[in-house]
Amino acid sequence: MNASLLNPFTVTHPTAVQTSLVSGASFARFDPTGKFVAAGRSDGSAAIWDLDTRAVIRWCEGHVKAVTSVDWSRNSRYVLTSSKDWNVIIWDLASPVDPPQRHNTIRFDAPVVSAYFHPRNSRVVLALLSTGEAYVVDSRKEHRARVELCETLSEDDDDERARSIMTTARFDPSGRHVFVGTSTGNVLVFNSRMKIMVARHRIAGAGSMKSLEFAKVGRRFATNSSDRTIRQFILPTYPSPIVGAECAILETELEPTHRFNDPISKVSWHAMSYSPDGEWLAGGAADPATHKIYIWDISNDGQFATALDGGREPLIDIHWHPQASRLASTTNQGSVLIWHCPSPERWGAFAGGFEEADENVMYEEGESEFDIENEVELAMRKKLQEDEAVDILGGVNDLVDHKMNGVAGDPGDEDLEWADDEPDDDWQEWRLKVIMVDDDDAY
Repeated sequence: MNASLLNPFTVTHPTAVQTSLVSGASFARFDPTGKFVAAGRSDGSAAIWDLDTRAVIRWCEGHVKAVTSVDWSRNSRYVLTSSKDWNVIIWDLASPVDPPQRHNTIRFDAPVVSAYFHPRNSRVVLALLSTGEAYVVDSRKEHRARVELCETLSEDDDDERARSIMTTARFDPSGRHVFVGTSTGNVLVFNSRMKIMVARHRIAGAGSMKSLEFAKVGRRFATNSSDRTIRQFILPTYPSPIVGAECAILETELEPTHRFNDPISKVSWHAMSYSPDGEWLAGGAADPATHKIYIWDISNDGQFATALDGGREPLIDIHWHPQASRLASTTNQGSVLIWHCPSPERWGAFAGGFEEADENVMYEEGESEFDIENEVELAMRKKLQEDEAVDILGGVNDLVDHKMNGVAGDPGDEDLEWADDEPDDDWQEWRLKVIMVDDDDAY
């Protein structure tokens, strides 16, 4: 249930820094459960932080150059790291060792700018190279392939269009399509199953695309371009291509529903991120002197809500928590700031009969409130409580609701059936193994 329906005065965007993780990170990503944070570092490693203990629980050390991106599988078992050393490594966090066991290593012919799992199957990976080429790598036995996503050019296109390079690439939340931003300000849409282009969207005045971001619910997505403006669009519906049939390419010019910028300082943006419900959009300002996060209220016609100040260490990346009103922002000094929305303590929630009082009141003792109980009955009651089984491993049910994340789909969809064929081992029931270390060992 939406928390704003329970309390209309609740602020649902972060307002203050809760903690700082000193990790030497270049960026940080929450996992789908929101319990862990993966921080990519410039020394070629990635640290997995536990937000409950605020400690590093795994080190993913396998690259010889800087890590460029990190992604989580749908149930957080696998972690993907891409690097400038031309490699993409997939780590299995279910392995009882640290560093985790390498599940797969994908080698390319150029430095990898970014890489992402398919939302429904971690055996399908999307990678973007520094040369401006995007690849979909499928490691399943029946579908094993490495396919480059190529823009389909019409007869009227000249060589200038052909020379446009791909600058950013993402799966949409359902995994049906791959969205690619180009240096000429276009957004290309490819079908994930057929690897063919189904649409080309022109965005007037945008310039080179820097990043794309999707809301987990609805059909909204945002673009960050070189003209220092964040634009939000409503996605059209794309027909599923038929094998052996010629696919018509949808050629349209998208008109943004909202434009977000700083009209005073004209600052550019390092990153952007939607809230889990898609009602808020955060933009990380590329201000060289301050750590600024701008937040807009999408549900209120995109009105500016607030600007968060994180100090004098400039911001280089942000990411919104997948389930709560929390943000992770990374400074240029490598610290990861965890933002939250503090709420006043409700002491009445700790006991059913407890009442909060604004001022001192005279307490009236009940007739039998402090009577001495029968010791035999008291001992029997304690013994029954001790015999009850206590779950010390399961903890809170933190399974991911994929329907809320936009991953679940309708049965009979060919694109989703293709993605679910030969599923991975990323089950919801897996658990991270606890590794005991000596006091002399340090992470």
